[in-house]
Amino acid sequence: MHQQKRQLELVKGNLPVFVFPTELIFYADDQSTHKQVLTLYNPYEFALKFKVLCTTPNKYVVVDAAGAVKPQCCVDIVIRHRDVRSCHYGVIDKFRLQVSEQSQRKALGRKEVVATLLPSAKEQQKEEEEKRIKEPLSESLFFEQSFQPETRTVSSGPSLLTVFLGVVCIAALMLPTLGDVESLVPLYLHLSVNQKLVAAYILGLITMAILRT
Repeated sequence: MHQQKRQLELVKGNLPVFVFPTELIFYADDQSTHKQVLTLYNPYEFALKFKVLCTTPNKYVVVDAAGAVKPQCCVDIVIRHRDVRSCHYGVIDKFRLQVSEQSQRKALGRKEVVATLLPSAKEQQKEEEEKRIKEPLSESLFFEQSFQPETRTVSSGPSLLTVFLGVVCIAALMLPTLGDVESLVPLYLHLSVNQKLVAAYILGLITMAILRT
């Protein structure tokens, strides 16, 4: 089964290529970054041959741009930037690593690595720090704006209707119950036990609503 899967990948040409790093950043003011290393890994049980292509070959020197990698081994590919000029700042170049089996010419897999030249490492760090500072500020402003309507609602307090219903329920609970003969209140104002339970329930809801606000 493993052999069939490998043969299928070889036929389709979609063999995964393992390269580290996948991005190269050169800094004009730091000569130590003008030379960088790509590491190509071969985790397979068969040898691979590789070739390095570039979109702008006149800007770079690739040491050992073609070669072979033994099974379950790796190889380092040295890349030097030889055209460090301000006109190239921020331009994204691409390297393509093509691999194939030693007995074949057709590429079995490919991987692209991007390369960028920046003016200064310090400026890049400064820009990243400014971005990190601005992001929390923008988030705090967003949350402040989002919660402003709720804050205004809280400060306004309970509505007049809520207060009126609360007063009505309290008055209903103070009225005499049906069957209370000694009361001086007219009989039509006497409430049943069920009516007082409903008033008490509504008063409880109103109280909870006021406390939450």
